[in-house]
Amino acid sequence: MSVIISLVSIAVLSAVDQIIKFFAERDLAPISEKVVIKGFLGWEYVQNTGAAFGSFSNNTAVLSVITGIIILIGIIAIIAKKITNKFLLTVAVMIISGGIGNLIDRIARGYVTDYIKVLFIDFPVFNFADILVTCGSFLLIIYLIRDIYKDRKKKKNGE
Repeated sequence: MSVIISLVSIAVLSAVDQIIKFFAERDLAPISEKVVIKGFLGWEYVQNTGAAFGSFSNNTAVLSVITGIIILIGIIAIIAKKITNKFLLTVAVMIISGGIGNLIDRIARGYVTDYIKVLFIDFPVFNFADILVTCGSFLLIIYLIRDIYKDRKKKKNGE
């Protein structure tokens, strides 16, 4: 994935997030919630002033600065071609895109618009940007665990 493709992907994913949130604000806010698949999935309009799962509520400025720094570092790493592994580049694109989507909300609205509600377990309401950040972070952790395992195996085998 080239630098241009990475940056365009970030822009597209961030835009998709904002488009979905626009419709959630316009169509879901007035009705608050709606069941999509009974017992499984619903929409619920939530104004989240915190981070993941509502943690750090009412710390929008601090969260915005931290998120902005992480996004900036990630974009610089992509532009400087410091991330050469295609899998890690994809993961970085996911995390940065989600971060930008939620940062736009924090700056423009003072809160993040959440709207996806899982009905079969007690789980916080979330959004598309959260999915990008969470899946990207999960994939990064799996990659790092795999990498550590491979390094230990090489050392054990005397390589």
